[in-house]
Amino acid sequence: AASAPSAYKEKMKEISVLSLICSCLYPESRKNILGDFEDLDIKPINKRASGQAFEVLLKPSSPVTDAAHCVTSPPKRDLSLEDIQKKLEAAEDRRRSQEAQVLQALAEKREHERDVLLRAMEENSNFSRMAEEKLQLKMEQIEENRMAYLAAMMERLQEKEKHAQEVRRNKELREALTA
Repeated sequence: AASAPSAYKEKMKEISVLSLICSCLYPESRKNILGDFEDLDIKPINKRASGQAFEVLLKPSSPVTDAAHCVTSPPKRDLSLEDIQKKLEAAEDRRRSQEAQVLQALAEKREHERDVLLRAMEENSNFSRMAEEKLQLKMEQIEENRMAYLAAMMERLQEKEKHAQEVRRNKELREALTA
């Protein structure tokens, strides 16, 4: 009982809706369209407002039809030693080609990594050089400012010393005049 519904489902998959309709509308073309499906019996049922109804009945299968539906594989042709050798050589060529492609991709990747590394080293070197130059300029500026500050301090000190000598001289002159 379980095999009948599954057989029905299989046959319904094989038949298109168009061939089903054509077989009911044109019974004379049934043999042409459904020649491969002789184990089916399709009967039209009364027309309805929604459309045409059909009843599909499966005929019992016979051992003769089962043998007719078996598909045999095409006969294998014998391969010669030369054919096998050619296939092996072609496979070896494909393997070598694929290996060469992989090696080339790896070489390109290594080249790219080397370029990136060199670029990073160059940028690092440039950064270090620029930082050193900046530091050197800053140190020179600090040294110039320090020297200018010391020179200004020495000048003020010398001016104070001159002023102090003048005051001392004026004091000595006053004392000499008053004495």
